[in-house]
Amino acid sequence: MASRRPGTTPGPQLYSPEERARRDASIWTLVQGVLAPVQFLAFLVSLVLLLRYLASGAGEQAAMWSVVVKTSLLYLIMVTGSIWEKVVFGRWLFAPAFYWEDVFSMLVLALHTAYLWCWATHALDGRGLAWLALAAYATYVINAGQFLLKLRAARLQQAHEGATLQGARA
Repeated sequence: MASRRPGTTPGPQLYSPEERARRDASIWTLVQGVLAPVQFLAFLVSLVLLLRYLASGAGEQAAMWSVVVKTSLLYLIMVTGSIWEKVVFGRWLFAPAFYWEDVFSMLVLALHTAYLWCWATHALDGRGLAWLALAAYATYVINAGQFLLKLRAARLQQAHEGATLQGARA
């Protein structure tokens, strides 16, 4: 029996073997893997435009439209992510493995949707919209961090299981 180093035992399993197989076989895993960096790039461009607008007053329309583009990508990744969750875990949202990420995603969606509503109805001026977008972006960064930590946990779990399997064969 192979001995474990202290602190190397992973926490609860993120994926069962069946869930991992469904995850690895699903086209939605690839879709999420493509959309996530595209959305992050849109976020970075939009963030620069928003900060430029707030600092100088220049580029208001570009900044405001960039948030619309970023929000559209957010909706797309949320819909495809829900499909992915259904394929992998059998639930559209709030699967136990991603419960808190999904809960926080609802706040991210709410703030981005509030931006679109305020933009469409002229409920806020440009500066107000920019600040609302920045609040939405702050939640997005936290949520993205949650998902990156989950991705890391999944990789650690897979590495640990591979090492355990190799140790059992030795």
